[in-house]
Amino acid sequence: MTDTEYRLIKKCSKGNIDAFEQLIEKYEKKAYNIALRILKNPDDAMDISQEAFIKVFKSIKTFKQESSFSTWLYRIVTNTCMDFLRKNSNKVYSIDSPIQTDEGDFSREIEDKSNSTEELFERKMTKELVHKSIDKLEHEHRIIVILRDIEGFSYKEIAKILNCTLGTVKSRLSRARDNLRDIILIEMEQNEHSIV
Repeated sequence: MTDTEYRLIKKCSKGNIDAFEQLIEKYEKKAYNIALRILKNPDDAMDISQEAFIKVFKSIKTFKQESSFSTWLYRIVTNTCMDFLRKNSNKVYSIDSPIQTDEGDFSREIEDKSNSTEELFERKMTKELVHKSIDKLEHEHRIIVILRDIEGFSYKEIAKILNCTLGTVKSRLSRARDNLRDIILIEMEQNEHSIV
């Protein structure tokens, strides 16, 4: 932790909102992206990341600095997402749905014009298959796959974010990847049958 971050945390613990805004600015985008990957809805992700920031501000006095501030923050974001999913477990969103803005809708992916149409189509279908399969994982497994394979957190960081042991992270991730592989195989088999 840098001296600046340490000083900002001290000010935040005394209720200084300006210090909190400076502290959070560095982590806002990644916190939102984690929420978006987990919740698959831009509006929910924005609401939940803001709710998580409020929780961070209210509980910053309890931050013991045993882990980095970012890890503590991402744990709160992940837990807030989990709470939201538990409350709204019947809602399903597509990660590939367009993002709605005041200027209109736009797609999340940027087309790679260097590849042939066939390659682009195949890549798009594979991506859709993987995202669709990730969506079918149970919450616990989906979150760990997102944190490791999409967001790129280390096992150690994930253990701190999820507040569990390194062994738990590895075994949970292994089970999640096994389940994901099985789901993908079933989806591929179903797609083949529907073509025939």
